[in-house]
Amino acid sequence: MLVAPIVTVIARNYDTRTPMFVGAIMLAAGFISASFARRIWQLFLSQGILVGFGVGFVWIPSIAVLSQWFEKKRSLASGISSAGSGIAGLVFSFATQAMISNISLGWSLRITGMICGVMNLIATLLIQNRNEAIKPLQRGFDTKLLKRYDVLLLLGWAFVSMLGYITILFSLSDFARSIGLTSSKAAAISAFLNLGTALGRPCIGVASDLFGRLETAGVLTLVCGITCFAIWLPAASYGVTIFFAIINGAILGVFWMTIGPICVEVAGLVELPSLLSLSWMSVILPTTFSEVIALELRQPSSGHDYLYPQIFAGLAYIVASGCMWELRRYKIKQKGRARNS
Repeated sequence: MLVAPIVTVIARNYDTRTPMFVGAIMLAAGFISASFARRIWQLFLSQGILVGFGVGFVWIPSIAVLSQWFEKKRSLASGISSAGSGIAGLVFSFATQAMISNISLGWSLRITGMICGVMNLIATLLIQNRNEAIKPLQRGFDTKLLKRYDVLLLLGWAFVSMLGYITILFSLSDFARSIGLTSSKAAAISAFLNLGTALGRPCIGVASDLFGRLETAGVLTLVCGITCFAIWLPAASYGVTIFFAIINGAILGVFWMTIGPICVEVAGLVELPSLLSLSWMSVILPTTFSEVIALELRQPSSGHDYLYPQIFAGLAYIVASGCMWELRRYKIKQKGRARNS
C-alpha cells in the first residue's frame, strides 16, 4: 500500500495496464527468488518487498475500474470480484501444504510464483477502464480531500478496522494451537476462514446494494466486533473455532470488498482513484503493526493466551463501526441540505 501514490500517478500518466503488468512480473519474481533464499535478508527483499510491491502494483489500479462499469449492482460486482481471494486462499491453503510435503518448499514457491504471474498477466490483458468517459483526476495524494470531514471518517474506519482484521487473520491459526489443536487442524482453520470469505462476500454485495453501502458496512463492522466477544473469546474447541472462522471469514474483510463502492458514495467516480490512494495509505500502519501489537498483548501459558488480542480486535471493529455510522449520519445530513437548497 506504500506504493499507492506512485501507482496512481503511473496509471494516470500511462494507463491501468502498465502498473499491473509491472506488478505481475514483480509477484512472480518475488516468489521465485524467495525459493533460492538462504538468509533472512534475502527473504525480506524477495517475498517481502518484491511480492509486497507486486501486490500493490496489481491491486491498486484495478480496484477503481470495477466501480466504473457498475452502478446499481456495484457492490455485488465488488463482492464477486473480492470472493476470488477467498477461493484462491482456500485452494492454496491445501495446495501449498501438499507441494511442500510431496515436492519441496523451494518448488512450492516457484510454482506459486508462476501461477500468480500467469494469472495476473491474463487479468492485465483483459482489464478495460472507462477513463476516457469519466476522466478521473487520479491524484496520488490529494490534500483537498483530506480537508473533508466525510473523507476523514472513511479513513478512520479503514484505519481502525484494519487493526482488528489483521489481528484475526494472522492470529487465528496460532490461537487454534494455543487451545490444544494440532497443526493440521490449525491449518484447516485458515482454510475455513477463506471458505467463509468466498461464500460471504457476494452475499454482502447483494445486501449492500439492497440496504445501502454505508449501512451494510456499518452493520457488518459492528457484527465483526460482537462476534469476537460472543464467539471467539469463549471458543475452546475445534468446532466453535471453525464456526467463528466461517462466520467471521464472510464479514471480517468488509473493508476490502466495500471500499470501492463506498468511495464512490463519498467522493464520486471522478475522485475515486484519488480517494482510493488515500485509503490505501491509511491502512499502511495498522496492517504493518497490528499483529505485532497482538503478539505483545498475548499471554503465553496463561490458560487464555489470546484474551487481550481478542479484546483488542473486537474493540477495534466496534470503534470502526462508530466511524461508519457517523459517516452515514453526515452524508444523510449533507443530502438533506442539498435538497433544501
